[in-house]
Amino acid sequence: MSSETLHVVLRHRELQAGQVLVLELADAAGQALPPFEAGAHIDLHLPGGLSRPYSLCGDPREPSRYRLGVLRDPASRGGSVAVHEQLSEGQALTISRPRNHFPLQAGAAHSVLAGGGIGITPMIAMAWALHASGASFELHYCARSRSQCAFLDELARAPWAERVQLHFDDAEPAQRLQPASLLAAAVAGTHLYVCGPTGFMDWVMAEARSAGLAEAQIHREYFGAAVPAHAAGDAPFELVAQRSGKTVTVAPGQSMAEALHSVGVRINLSCEQGVCGTCACDVIEGEPDHRDAYFTDEEKAANDQVLVCCSRARSARLVLDL
Repeated sequence: MSSETLHVVLRHRELQAGQVLVLELADAAGQALPPFEAGAHIDLHLPGGLSRPYSLCGDPREPSRYRLGVLRDPASRGGSVAVHEQLSEGQALTISRPRNHFPLQAGAAHSVLAGGGIGITPMIAMAWALHASGASFELHYCARSRSQCAFLDELARAPWAERVQLHFDDAEPAQRLQPASLLAAAVAGTHLYVCGPTGFMDWVMAEARSAGLAEAQIHREYFGAAVPAHAAGDAPFELVAQRSGKTVTVAPGQSMAEALHSVGVRINLSCEQGVCGTCACDVIEGEPDHRDAYFTDEEKAANDQVLVCCSRARSARLVLDL
């Protein structure tokens, strides 16, 4: 086993709400798993060579297991279907070590956790961590209907259950989430964490800004995004992997990751949609054409990092620290 991967076994699988498969992974040798922080995810290596990122949704204080929730997505590129149809209890699997691109901010006066649909998964781990530290928080779980919600039983049993509010599109209007009024009434120093479908997230974040939250108080993690495809009309550009001593032309319709792979420079990939940050590379020279949903506007403006799975270059030459 490399230092970057872990050998685990699928100890338990349970289908909830008809469409969310909850997985429990344990170390294959029966040892404790590496600790993780709330908001972290792992890459799950699947049959057929696929690798997909999934948020850890268990209690970070439990070292004996990792828990994942995987929605069967009708628009799946193969990952969620493979999880639902090809993984069985007792099966040996390989995963990455946990990585966290969505951490809680220490010292927040209050935290508002907003999960839409399967976006509830990182929020559960955050709720456990905030409860353990005695921090002030509330958790909002939004879905089209109660019948489509996983995790409801365990949320009701959690020691922080009184901090959970459920919001359903098909229920009475009074119980629906009202982010602007909620955040406008929140104490100074409140931080918002949001995860879910892109439309849901964009709406919640826009409402948060209208309520006066600064960008530094708004934290988000996309699990899927409409990333602009590489188009035939894109201009080719020269891509330099400086440490590797390789230069390659990235053609129209080709990703930087594909071009780098063609000259023997391997890049760790996971979502391949510009949402997880796995393939982020430092920029030494040139101007990226950011096409991701991972970096904030401020981070994109700095032009010191780029996601090579989906972005391109505005300049004729882009030099990366690879």
